[in-house]
Amino acid sequence: MTDIALVVSDIDGTLVTDDKALTPATVAAVARLGRAGIGFTVVSSRPPVGLRAIARQLDIRLPMGAFNGATLVAPDGAVLSETRLAAPVARAAAAHLLRAGVDVWVFANGAWNLRDPDAPYADLEARTLATGPTVVEDLDPLLEAASKIVGVSRESDRLAAIEEELARELGTQAAIHRSQRYYLDVTPLGFDKGAFLDRIAERVGVTRERVAAIGDGANDTAMFARAGLAIAMGNASDAVKARAARTTSGNDADGFAQAMDAFVIGGT
Repeated sequence: MTDIALVVSDIDGTLVTDDKALTPATVAAVARLGRAGIGFTVVSSRPPVGLRAIARQLDIRLPMGAFNGATLVAPDGAVLSETRLAAPVARAAAAHLLRAGVDVWVFANGAWNLRDPDAPYADLEARTLATGPTVVEDLDPLLEAASKIVGVSRESDRLAAIEEELARELGTQAAIHRSQRYYLDVTPLGFDKGAFLDRIAERVGVTRERVAAIGDGANDTAMFARAGLAIAMGNASDAVKARAARTTSGNDADGFAQAMDAFVIGGT
């Protein structure tokens, strides 16, 4: 049996299906964690507003991580603490993305801001967050208070190349990772998912060795490196799977629930 006392989960590509739904099996698995005395929380590139429904549906009792952990959020959605991008870094990131010809979103002052509401994936993000964007003519004034900047493109290979370019330019000043193949996130440096795992483990009073982390993206590998048990989803890339100790089924095949039963609650 494992000695896991806390599970930290990614959301998109992990906890929810591709159509952003929590399945009955996932809801039941989180309830089983609670009955087993195992804590549960989430950390995501989503903004605070995108965590509220998840917290309510899963009855999460612990603080959650928004913007890859840079913002700490209470189960009721209240912001407990937040770290924003430095304004010069935000401006440089936005300028690079705009020069590269991709759509740019700025999450600032509690809102999701963009210039074109018909841009790629805006409809998907609206469904994911259960809220619409704020349409602005000029993103520049928002860069003084940006929590996250996102480059968005249907061309995943192009976005991967931009990720490498931006990392070379700003990688010592910001965290730069794709949270999905079509989203390139720029968030505050030093506040990745691994740092969130450390913070929540300390808050709960458990060692990192007793924490299980589960996710599917490159931005999840930071918490894989800190957790006692790292679990990759079946839909993760081979590179992400290589960073995990275990692999489960995909997010559209109840992989989260299967992992909890096989590796955590009834761990082997």
